[in-house]
Amino acid sequence: MQALRVGLTGGIGSGKSTVAGLLAACGAAVIDADAISRQTTTPGGAAIGLIAQQFGADFVTAEGALDRERMRQLVFSDPQAKKRLEAIVHPLVAQETGRQAAQALQSGHACIVFDVPLLVESGRWRQQVDQVLVVDCDEETQISRVMTRSGWSREMVLQVMAGQASRSQRLAAADVSINNDGDLSLPALQALVRELAQRFGL
Repeated sequence: MQALRVGLTGGIGSGKSTVAGLLAACGAAVIDADAISRQTTTPGGAAIGLIAQQFGADFVTAEGALDRERMRQLVFSDPQAKKRLEAIVHPLVAQETGRQAAQALQSGHACIVFDVPLLVESGRWRQQVDQVLVVDCDEETQISRVMTRSGWSREMVLQVMAGQASRSQRLAAADVSINNDGDLSLPALQALVRELAQRFGL
């Protein structure tokens, strides 16, 4: 039996991770591309040696992890640096994502959810999934959620949002969308996700 492959995405603060957790509770296998990406840059991660080669040893902390703050500043001022970093990390993420997907298939999961924050931006993901599920909310809701959750300034949130696809671009790429504005309660969101889960064969 072929598992349904769902690409899950949404802007920062949209509630995408909450939806991923609810789908997992309904029996989906959730593969978190962001978490895999972070693992490649933790101490001893698969990307660390290549990062040191490409960018220099001062981009690696004493513990052997990526110096995120230093890299963030470089990437922000130099778009080419971002491309060079992605050329290291993306193939490693693709490899591990494929391994976890094969494992989920072997375990007999009816639905595999790929949780990919930049699914719309990356272009390559669309061909790898059967359906794209977008968690949507208005921009003010995004900003207030991230400021509350992360203690970031409004400017920092807007900076991250500027690097992501716009709300209209994401919705244009969606086969299915969930509107998760600030006035939607968690039980109401759970009900929406359960309904979707049934459509996904869960």
